Amino acid sequence: MQDQIQDFLHYLTVERGLSKNTIISYERDLNSYMKYLINVEQVKDWKACNRVNIIHFLSHLKGQGKSSKTLARHIASIRSFHQFLLREKAADEDPSVHIESPALERALPKVLSMEEVEALLDAPKSGTALSLRDKAMLEVLYATGMRVSELISLELSDVHTSMGFVRCVGKGNKERIIPIGQAALNAVEEYLSKGRGQLVSKKNKTNFLFLNHHGNKLTRQGFWKILKRLASEASIEKELTPHTLRHSFATHLLMNGADLRAVQEMLGHADISTTQIYTHVTNVRLKDVYTKFHPRA
Repeated sequence: MQDQIQDFLHYLTVERGLSKNTIISYERDLNSYMKYLINVEQVKDWKACNRVNIIHFLSHLKGQGKSSKTLARHIASIRSFHQFLLREKAADEDPSVHIESPALERALPKVLSMEEVEALLDAPKSGTALSLRDKAMLEVLYATGMRVSELISLELSDVHTSMGFVRCVGKGNKERIIPIGQAALNAVEEYLSKGRGQLVSKKNKTNFLFLNHHGNKLTRQGFWKILKRLASEASIEKELTPHTLRHSFATHLLMNGADLRAVQEMLGHADISTTQIYTHVTNVRLKDVYTKFHPRA
């Protein structure tokens, strides 16, 4: 059964061109699914798997307190996998047909106020190579709305300071060009001229833009630690995630009148419905402002 999962992951990588993080997510979901089938349902072959087995597995996940979002993701993984088995004639039928995904509770993304963003961007102040790097990273994130995985994968040639844009490769290896403001460009230029050279390893030179103190590509975990430290220094008490500046970028653009389609393109969303969540955030904020300041609210 493991062999078929590996074949499916290979198909997703080579033919579908999905990102590494997406492949890891599929692999994790399907491995937990397979282990449950083998250990609990006593299913030893994918051909023997039926609809009841899948329903039992989903009930098992629900019993563990998994969210509706996690259940929906597992269903999507299972459905894609069984469709693959059917196409490859590794199974005679698709037992996942007619299994519905749970209704998702769409939580509004947490965003920083413009004042909080300013405080966070001003937090790196020491002037060291690492501080210049941190300042440049935060400025680029807020200026472009890119994902952290996209930020840490930027190479030197991806930032065009003279033309004012950055080239970014997102999910599914889709490339997009994002404008970048002068404040972020200034921070990147200062990091390149005064900071990055001190971080580059003499033994292992790399073209990645943002480096750790060993001269290697910065990791998501490394960035997350930096963000938490800087948020603490900026006295920001809100719970932050690596996506917080991306959410704030989109929300602040829409609050100031930006076109939804333009924001969708800059974020790299395939479907505009994903971008529309930020209009709900701006509506909530407008209501808060109204309630706070209108004399008869």
